[in-house]
Amino acid sequence: MPEAPKKTSVVVPMDYVEDHGLADKNKKVLQFIEDVTSNADEVQKRVLAEIITRNAHVEYLARYGLNGRTDRETFKKIMPVITYEDLQPDITRIANGDMSPIISGQPISEFLTSSGTSAGERKLMPTIEEELERRSLLYSLLMPVMSQYVSDLEKGKGMYFLFIKSEAKTPGGLVARPVLTSYYKSSHFKNRPYDPYTNYTSPNETILCPDSYQSMYSQMLCGLFQNKEVLRVGAVFASGFIRAIRFLEKHWQLLCNDIRNGTIDPQITDPSVRDAVLKIIKPNPKLADFIEVECSRNSWKGIITRLWPNTKYIDVIVTGTMSQYIPTLDYYSNGLPLVCTMYASSECYFGVNLKPLCKPSEVSYTLIPTMAYFEFLPIHKTNGSTNSISVPKSLNEKEQQELVDLVDVKLGQEYELIVTTYAGLYRYRVGDVLRVSGFKNKAPQFHFVCRKNVVLSIDADKTDEVELQNAVKNAVNHLVPFDATLVEYTSYADLSKPPGHYVLFWELRLDGTTPIPPSVFEDCCLTIEESLNSVYRQGRVSDKSIGPLEIKIVESGTFDKLMDYAISRGASINQYKTPRCVKFEPIIELLNSRIVKNYFSPKCPKWVPGHKQWHN
Repeated sequence: MPEAPKKTSVVVPMDYVEDHGLADKNKKVLQFIEDVTSNADEVQKRVLAEIITRNAHVEYLARYGLNGRTDRETFKKIMPVITYEDLQPDITRIANGDMSPIISGQPISEFLTSSGTSAGERKLMPTIEEELERRSLLYSLLMPVMSQYVSDLEKGKGMYFLFIKSEAKTPGGLVARPVLTSYYKSSHFKNRPYDPYTNYTSPNETILCPDSYQSMYSQMLCGLFQNKEVLRVGAVFASGFIRAIRFLEKHWQLLCNDIRNGTIDPQITDPSVRDAVLKIIKPNPKLADFIEVECSRNSWKGIITRLWPNTKYIDVIVTGTMSQYIPTLDYYSNGLPLVCTMYASSECYFGVNLKPLCKPSEVSYTLIPTMAYFEFLPIHKTNGSTNSISVPKSLNEKEQQELVDLVDVKLGQEYELIVTTYAGLYRYRVGDVLRVSGFKNKAPQFHFVCRKNVVLSIDADKTDEVELQNAVKNAVNHLVPFDATLVEYTSYADLSKPPGHYVLFWELRLDGTTPIPPSVFEDCCLTIEESLNSVYRQGRVSDKSIGPLEIKIVESGTFDKLMDYAISRGASINQYKTPRCVKFEPIIELLNSRIVKNYFSPKCPKWVPGHKQWHN
């Protein structure tokens, strides 16, 4: 059996991140990144050996006869690639109180819940106490990287809108909560030593308040009061930050009143929040007048740089479906840099963006080899384009042999991410599709493409998230002359009457005075259809298996209602992402109840018969 690796080399190299002065700390962190990316394959071998050694006698590994063998070849030959459904019986046993070492040699400390926004279902991801240290490690890499590009960030504060969700308990007594709630409630966050990079305008008490209104109001109040100190702003996802700005649009008069008088609104009843905020807020009529003037202007263009004039960038995720929010963020910020710093999920924290000031469309993440053992399943596209991705649910022996290790991926190729974690996931399919965009030393860098299998489908057509996003982006160009902006959208396949058809729900922001003619929305419908793949267009034109695409315009605030509904069902305000395709009937009913107008594509899109058509 190979010698077990040293803990500091693989798990939590705290010698790199202990505070030896800011400059020295930054240097050590950057050196750590250099070391692990330069020796990526060696680190990955040690990570896998350590995971197997620690968990050698767990039931799951014994089930497949691994018997403590730690070499990569045996592991890959014996262990199957799995989905959540494959693991669910074991997770159910743990959730029901079985304390035996089923998947992990260390006790399962809690379950991390997925965001649960697609169909009302939430997954329970097992985790162990040590994972908090690993997540803290990844967070510790972010600002030293950022400081290479933006100077003096230690001289001010970050205004971040961070939230928790109240947790549930499984029948066996384990806590089940979103990964960010777990982190914010941990001692790693609450009792963190002073660090200028984690100096936020929001006191911990405001972040840890379970009431989303009180949390948002108090965080916004503190952020406004300290407006000159703010050097960076953000939230987890772009949608969360825009929600905060819209909250300000609705409540700025109450906030100004509190700043003018040094008070906090009576609606904020949480005593710990009130105490924490009132230690910060003092009467400031001059600042209140300034905010009132800015918020009373006809246009909110550039409101972020107007209210927080020293802001250098916006720190939010704008990759994948979040790219929809880029125009809105640009509008509110006068084009401040949009920074995506890290790549993570409930299953595992993965990596960081080493070029944080790149364009959102060029964001790439370097997977840190110490976080987990990574494998990659090559994606086979159904029509030769990046917009039609076929990923089978179960892998046969040949497909399992196709899996490659971290250092063996090819530039430009797309892969599905497979992880083996310290917390008991073995060759687990995360569901993310990534494209190799470059390398940092010997470690690849990945562009996030999409979540797999998020599709619209009526017949043989398969429309994935990326293709839909691009089609919508093309269509909204018709709205530009009318000063109209697409705020949010989602879609579903309406099969209530044959032939079925695609439906898109659009919420608009109308800044212009000229009414938008119905023909413009019809043109939007047609443009979307023209932008979709040839299988869809054949279904529309030749097979007549798909009906005309429909756009339904919904009332302002509809997608806030949709988010509120998801949160009421257990989704996390931090992790919530508007689902781009919906199938859950109550969500569809909510959207349909708020329709203002609807429009259909006026004619069939172009389709040239004789071209090779691909069907699954």
